[in-house]
Parts: sequence; structure tokens; C-alpha cells
Amino acid sequence: MTDHLRLGRHRFPADQTLMMAIVNRTPDSFYDQGATWAEDKAFDRVAAVVAEGAEIVDIGGIKAAPGVEIGEEEEKGRVVDFVARVRQAFPDLVISVDTWRAAVADAVCAAGADLINDAWGGADPELVDVAAAHDVAIVCTHTGGVTPRTRPFRIEYANVMASVIADTTAYAERALAAGVARESIVIDPAHDFGKNTFHSLEVTRRLPEMVATGWPVLVSLSNKDFVGESLDLPVGERLTGTLAATTLCAVAGARIYRVHEVTQTRHTVDMARVIVGEMSPRRAIRGLQ
Repeated sequence: MTDHLRLGRHRFPADQTLMMAIVNRTPDSFYDQGATWAEDKAFDRVAAVVAEGAEIVDIGGIKAAPGVEIGEEEEKGRVVDFVARVRQAFPDLVISVDTWRAAVADAVCAAGADLINDAWGGADPELVDVAAAHDVAIVCTHTGGVTPRTRPFRIEYANVMASVIADTTAYAERALAAGVARESIVIDPAHDFGKNTFHSLEVTRRLPEMVATGWPVLVSLSNKDFVGESLDLPVGERLTGTLAATTLCAVAGARIYRVHEVTQTRHTVDMARVIVGEMSPRRAIRGLQ
């Protein structure tokens, strides 16, 4: 749709793939179990993923799964000052914040965030207005209308990818109408969110249909339950399955990858793109000298 992707103050060619590293400011995240709950630990995580080549960090103050209720002020306390600290230390880094609340988004954007990652499909309709007011980017996800921080139960779709495309593109158009720049809007099928394992697998198979909309696509596959259930593996043993799903998404044309493991995902995406001819090998001397 555009010749570049603009995430806040940062611009990237439209065909560049980007790694979005997950940084949890929570004591109860499903994957790291609070390893980056302490602010200095979270900051060390940011420094580590930047060194690994992540272009984006996604900072979250509430785990997605059901749990203890976290109000707006507590969520702000977990992320706002931390965003300001990261902004000062890493001026060239894209800072994303994973929140569905407009008030939190407003505060983190004022502190230096470039991207609002709304994992809950526009549950707060004012989020697009915040993105427009701060001239930042927004991720528009599909959740099937589920309430934030709830698990889907026997959710059904006549055509899951049709629902994904309809909802995310409608959200994108609503963001555009609110004043968010076209080059700053990203769509995300949101694997596992409002979906069972069969839905997430179908979305992965049919991702080319989503890419064909022209909006840049973000995928968040890392250690998700659809991978764990497919292979009957617990959290912590899902990397290989995650990377297999990542390969299919890379071939389909996904542009942003929200990940726990930056280096392994980068290698997977780049190898897939080399195979399909989107990239050239970085070195090719075999049989030539």
C-alpha cells in the first residue's frame, strides 16, 4: 500500500522484515514467569535483544491470560517510566507497548513509545484517537470479539480467515479515518486470541490471503498454545514448532515477527526469504572459487 512502513519516528522499507522482541513487565507471564519483572532485569533484556538485532521491543504490563485484575494506574506504573528510560538509552529503537487501554497508550506515547500493540482487537474504541493524536503506529488485531484477558471457549467461525480479514481491515480503516497515517497501520491475525488450535493452524496456512490485503502483517507465534497442542509440548519446549510456523509465515510475506527468541527467528525468516528469492544469500562462493 505504501513504499515504506513508519513506526513513530522510524521508517523502514515496506518489504523489510522486522523483529519485535517481547519484554514483559509482569510477575506472571506465561513464558518467562516473571524473569523481567524487576525493572533492571527488563532493561537488561532490552539491551540483549537490541544487541541481537531486534528493531522493535514490545513492552507489556499485563499478561494476556486471565489473572489478577490490573487497573490503569498500576499498568501505567509498570510501563510509563520504563518506556522513558528505554527511549533515552536507545534512541534508534522502535518502542511498542502492548496495551488495549487508551489512557495507558496516551501516557506511554507521551513518554516516547512509537507503536501501540493492541492485542485485544479495539476493545477500547478511543485507542485509534490516541495513536492519531501522537502520530504513532498501531497494530490492529483479530480476537473474535472476546473480552480482554479471557480465553476463548467453543468459539466458532463459518470461515476464520474471512473473519480475520474483515475485522482487521475494518479496524485499519477505522484507524485511518481517525487520522492514523496509512503507513503506520499494521494488521495481526492474533494466533490463539479468540481462536482454538485448529483456527490458528488454518490462519497460518491461509496467511497469504491476509498479506494480499496490502496492509503489512505482524505475526505473534512465539511459544503459543497452538504450537504446544500441535506437538503436545509444554511452554519452554516449543521453539522448533514456533520456527516451523514462522517459516510458513515468512514465505507468505509477513513483515513483523513478535518473538521471544530474536536470533533464531531472524535466521529462520531470512533463510525462508532466500529460498523464495526475496533475498540473496549473504555469501555464495561454493563452486565459484
